[in-house]
Amino acid sequence: MEQSTEIADGGASGSPNALHREIAQRILMHVRMERLPIGAHLTETSLAQVVGTSRGPIRGALGHLASAGYLERRPGQGFFLARTEPKEGKAADTLVADTEQLYLKLAEDRLRGRLADSVTEADLMRRYDVPRHTLRRILTRIVNEGWMQRRTGHGWAFLPMIDSVEAYRESYELRRYLEPQGLLSPTFKLNRVALSEQRERQEFLHSAGYKTLGQVELFKSNSDFHEALALMSGNRFLAQTVARQNELRRLIEYRQTLDRDRVWRQTGEHLAIIDLLENGSLEGAAKLLDKHIGGALKEKARPELFDP
Repeated sequence: MEQSTEIADGGASGSPNALHREIAQRILMHVRMERLPIGAHLTETSLAQVVGTSRGPIRGALGHLASAGYLERRPGQGFFLARTEPKEGKAADTLVADTEQLYLKLAEDRLRGRLADSVTEADLMRRYDVPRHTLRRILTRIVNEGWMQRRTGHGWAFLPMIDSVEAYRESYELRRYLEPQGLLSPTFKLNRVALSEQRERQEFLHSAGYKTLGQVELFKSNSDFHEALALMSGNRFLAQTVARQNELRRLIEYRQTLDRDRVWRQTGEHLAIIDLLENGSLEGAAKLLDKHIGGALKEKARPELFDP
């Protein structure tokens, strides 16, 4: 998780600044991904570990969430979860931080070839009309996601990503070779705790989350599922390769039209794979995983995603 560059903390009672809105969105994503129950107590200390920043900005973000109706502020006790979705009749994007919109815009521009391999902060600040502290938070996030690095001395450089339909297909084909075989590896060891956590998350996605979670959240949930299975293979290089492929395909996945029916089908397949693993049918799980990845390849590897 990236470390946020902090700016002045307006506090829970002041007007939320850009950092507060950004952290509020990340807190809400954590709440939704972990399926925290209504009434859950959200503390500055625990959230600071999740978000990766100090307690001051967390406090401002919690105040912003309380003002938006997501949290209940109880005097002398703190903040408690009141809801995870916008109130009926309110726009769903009221908590979308400016930085999230800019992050997705920058990702789209890079994928479209509108940004050079190397860029400077000054160029990006002019292009997107954004202050340096906001831009640096976005660039730090991108570095942590693995598709950019800071150049020695001056500027930032984009790292190679999947940028053609051929590369996208090859990535999926590589995953078809590796991921099912990981389940059949002699070193495979079922991690029932991790699998139980995945079941809870996939059940939530399949029953309700597929309707409400955003593109970034859904991508992370999908990636986490495949990486959890790869870790069980007992082969560190297989697990690293699967994680790296997820990093490489991140931008093109963001560009996919959000097909919630497809997400529902895919989470159903995830749950079926979990069932087979828990019942000891590794071969059946491997076959279904191969079919699952192959099906996604057929649905998603479309040339128009790479048109300028």
